[in-house]
Amino acid sequence: MTSFNRSTSRRLKKLTQIPSVWEGDRRPLSSPSQHSDSEAKGECILWVDYSQGVVRGMDVVASDIGPEAIVRTLMQAMEHPQSPARPARPQRIVVKDREIQFYLRGVLQDLDIAIDYAPELPLIDELFRGFADILDSQTPDLPPQYAQILREKAFAIWQAAPWEFLEEQQILSIEINKWDVGTLYASVMGMLGMEYGILFYRSEESLKQFRAAVLRDEESTEHLEEAFLKQDCLFLTFESADETDEEDDLADLPLSEIDPTFGNIHPLEGLRSVLYDEEALVILVAIESLSRFIRDHRRQLHEDIFPTLSRRYRISLPQSEESTKSIAVTVSTMPQLAAELEEMAGFGVDEQEIGNLDFQSLQDDLIPEDSFLSLGVVSWEMLEYLRKGVSYHPAGEIKQVGDGLPVILIQTSRPKAKTVIERIETVGGLRAICFNPGADSFDGDRYDLGLLQTQNGELFLFGEFLDEDPIHVEARKKWNQRCKNTKGYCGLIIAKGLTGASRGNPQLRDMMALFEARSLSPKDLGIGTLQLMPQLKFE
Repeated sequence: MTSFNRSTSRRLKKLTQIPSVWEGDRRPLSSPSQHSDSEAKGECILWVDYSQGVVRGMDVVASDIGPEAIVRTLMQAMEHPQSPARPARPQRIVVKDREIQFYLRGVLQDLDIAIDYAPELPLIDELFRGFADILDSQTPDLPPQYAQILREKAFAIWQAAPWEFLEEQQILSIEINKWDVGTLYASVMGMLGMEYGILFYRSEESLKQFRAAVLRDEESTEHLEEAFLKQDCLFLTFESADETDEEDDLADLPLSEIDPTFGNIHPLEGLRSVLYDEEALVILVAIESLSRFIRDHRRQLHEDIFPTLSRRYRISLPQSEESTKSIAVTVSTMPQLAAELEEMAGFGVDEQEIGNLDFQSLQDDLIPEDSFLSLGVVSWEMLEYLRKGVSYHPAGEIKQVGDGLPVILIQTSRPKAKTVIERIETVGGLRAICFNPGADSFDGDRYDLGLLQTQNGELFLFGEFLDEDPIHVEARKKWNQRCKNTKGYCGLIIAKGLTGASRGNPQLRDMMALFEARSLSPKDLGIGTLQLMPQLKFE
């Protein structure tokens, strides 16, 4: 048996011994009426001064922690008690567990403290009854009668993955007309790979107001938080059951590691991750009808143009106090609202203006800094697989001459890859890939700068290559010859898997988008040699 060091015993014996009886016990942190796993919640250790009616020490420990924990808490109760108690040593200790009694007798034998047994501990019993009442009165996150079915429906949505083909502004209306809810407006989050879930707005006005506020105050964290809390919606979001690295994408995790969360946002209530009975039924019906709609119209929803679709479903309700066994729900797409939201975000670009935009500046914030980059070629056979299997943006009819299509490959993490793809798509796609001379006036180095030109005329830096790098020189020779074979056609491939086994060698399953474009020479681009400026950006 572990015992105190002699110095510790001498220190404790110096404490004033008061004529008090202390009660001590260790019990699970769950009430008898709860069906949760008490081991997961841990155990509470209490030491109270029965004579004065005060708690001197308390701690919460895991259930598998040994009897040493009750001694550690006792030492705190003696040397550093909770206010208003003062440091002291009791004359007598009473416990209701024989094992604890014998253990304490061995450990405390040098402290002149009597260790007794009693079948009941009145003060501690009363305190734990109070704890149980508090636990029983806590509102669960989901009504118990709907918790299991809600989680099942949530996992069905997760596996359907509507964010793979629906953007946030492509709103679906869900007409319910029950529980004081008319129509919900569902916005799917997740195409960018940053946050997955569905917002069910109670009104079209709330949805528009939030979008407008975000666009107006996108640089102000304080204003964004205020706008977030002014939404009027129910929500379903998905998180990792375990805390994972921020770079990990939920879409790559197994189902067992995904945890759905439900809740409500209202301007007067704020955010709460608790659903009450009627809210649970509303979101249950919304999720079920949305799942059926996605199942029935998945092919149409994958199309580039957001289609006009509508379908009516009869949704069965779980057994409850209500006599209603099912309700009719209508789910519809809202192309007009989607177009309005896109216009608010400035997604639309006039085609006549695209060709007339002059070069303004070179931007370097499109391609993540830690990306893997290579110049290469995709065989014509592989190109056909890519065109069918990834997000594909053609540039014209390409004559199959030579060993394949010259491509720039950029490999990054899945969330960052989605962001790059979204940004290019937002401005109408990729117009050209260019290599232009650059110079550093400080050290005399000269560079071959890899540039992407989007359809609105903007230029983005994707790579800086030293002119004297023999590997790049050879790669550029092959690039130029292949572009000559294809009459100037080339491509940009965006791939995920930067931190995985396919790092530096992405497979077909890792490739997420193919943008076909034209190859431009420095003369075609007409911007001259770019100089590296003091702020370390080419301008």
